[in-house]
Amino acid sequence: MNRILIQNEPFDIQAIQDELRAQNPAVGALVTFLGLMRDMNEGDQVSDMFLEHYPGMTEKVLAEILDEAERRWDLLGIRVVHRVGELKPTDAIVLVAVASAHRGEAFHACEFVIDYLKTRAPFWKKERTRDGDRWVSARHSDNDAERRWSE
Repeated sequence: MNRILIQNEPFDIQAIQDELRAQNPAVGALVTFLGLMRDMNEGDQVSDMFLEHYPGMTEKVLAEILDEAERRWDLLGIRVVHRVGELKPTDAIVLVAVASAHRGEAFHACEFVIDYLKTRAPFWKKERTRDGDRWVSARHSDNDAERRWSE
């Protein structure tokens, strides 16, 4: 399985976890983060969202993030799956899955990847609200989360 998948269709979380576990009997920890679409943002009801990306560039940036995680921690496997296209509340948007021998490395690497993905990967979100469509701006909290990894 590829380390990075960007797709329109839903993904099978269990299949991704099973593959990471099956690749190496030394795996002692598997940490996943699943990002879901909410029905509220900035106090407004959101009925659906359209996610766009920059093909080729998005995969390149994600590969750089995963390479950095593998340099920082002793990992036995890592995957990122990100949806694009039309999404509804409760839909899974992104999965980060990290396997390692020990939980600490897996937790840190998973958190690092999602923090960097949120600020560096070229994805754009357009939400549909009662007042019309709007592009979602970057959050200051995402930038703060990324900064702590460089300290």
